[in-house]
Amino acid sequence: MDFLAKIYITLKESVLDPQGTAVTHALHTLHYRTVSDVRVGKYMEVTLSAASTEEASTLIRGMCDDLLTNPVIEKYTYELVEA
Repeated sequence: MDFLAKIYITLKESVLDPQGTAVTHALHTLHYRTVSDVRVGKYMEVTLSAASTEEASTLIRGMCDDLLTNPVIEKYTYELVEA
């Protein structure tokens, strides 16, 4: 089966996010004063073949842990859909 993994990567809460701070200030400058915080992250889509959802999940976790994220400063979530 083919799967599409939608991967969302963000900085851990304990890590400063200067890009998010800059976006927050820019939004305030544009009069969006109700915004209290912005955290900037990454979004990736990976299409892969696997025999089952469990296998696809194992493969995606391995990809994220080995290459796609920095586990020291980033966290990730993902969703799998059949392609």
